[in-house]
Amino acid sequence: MADRVRMGVVGIGNMGSSHVRHISALPNTELAAVCDNNSSRIEAIERETGAAAFTDYAEMLDAAEMDAVLIATPHYCHPDMSLQAFERGIHVLVEKPIAVHVKEALRMIEGHRQALRSQPGLQFGAVFMQRTYGFWKKIKALIDAGELGQLIRVTWIITDWFRTQQYYDSSSWRATWRGEGGGVLINQCPHNLDLYQWLVGMPARVQGFLSFGKHHRIEVEDEVTAYFEHSDGLVGHFITTTGESPGTNRLEIAGEKGKLVYEGSELVFYRNEWSSIKHIRESEQGFQKVPYAREVVEYEHHGTNGHEFIIENFADAILNGARLTAPAEEGLHSILLNNAIVLSAHQKQMVDLPIDADAYHGLLQGYIAASPAEVLR
Repeated sequence: MADRVRMGVVGIGNMGSSHVRHISALPNTELAAVCDNNSSRIEAIERETGAAAFTDYAEMLDAAEMDAVLIATPHYCHPDMSLQAFERGIHVLVEKPIAVHVKEALRMIEGHRQALRSQPGLQFGAVFMQRTYGFWKKIKALIDAGELGQLIRVTWIITDWFRTQQYYDSSSWRATWRGEGGGVLINQCPHNLDLYQWLVGMPARVQGFLSFGKHHRIEVEDEVTAYFEHSDGLVGHFITTTGESPGTNRLEIAGEKGKLVYEGSELVFYRNEWSSIKHIRESEQGFQKVPYAREVVEYEHHGTNGHEFIIENFADAILNGARLTAPAEEGLHSILLNNAIVLSAHQKQMVDLPIDADAYHGLLQGYIAASPAEVLR
């Protein structure tokens, strides 16, 4: 059995270039090929690494000697590129978000399932590297162990995605429905939406409030407030923007046994001495709160290797059957949340999950139709 997975990378931009370095350095992967429409960029990689260089994706899939492909192209390309690889029995690791809308994500997932019938063990992973970060892993472990008891509230204020107008003006596809499929939710927040559902599960209903171009000259959302209702009574709040500086990244998860707060690399557990739910029902005093202790929770920091962990795990799944850290099928959840927030804001009402995928697709097509082919600012 081979001890390395031969991988190709398509899309050699900022992320793709980083993935090329990781694949070249990891012990269980080998860079076999690169593909991009910028020939000088891939020729430089070919000279440096010996990897085959292609400007045509289908040609790379057919001609390169590789087992897997990492897709780091613009979002709209992900579905068709993944399906082309599955048809050839090639494993796929796709950048976030796996697709722009639910219909395309479902098409990818179904294509993978069909391919598995003839290619058992064909892997389909997503680059949700924040699942490997020490603080998120510790929070999940505490929740899964029941340390918080019944969950009551989740509030995530993630407003430190500040961007200037120059950032949006740097490329005509940025912050457009036609080029990117949305704004802060699809570009900056896929990891946060993935982590939300990974930590506490998917809500049953969503209410979204959006502002299009509130802080910037753009056509998509740059400020979002979302409210989530879970079937077990848990409520969630998700607040984000690219227009606030200095901004905040604060996650609070409250349960009957206390509250977890993560902010500024510090994880604090305000641990109740007993259940607040039991106290509400049984206390003979009207104003007495539950006594608690403040504990700083230690966790093992992940360093700067999140992307490497995902790629190494993906290769381990191919070589040894390891469990994927981030199966691409789970990437559907963050897209569902994204689409539900936008659809709810458009309809000015709460929407149930799963949403009507056709309704969102129609809404997106309407936004795209109103988006100029070339965005000039």
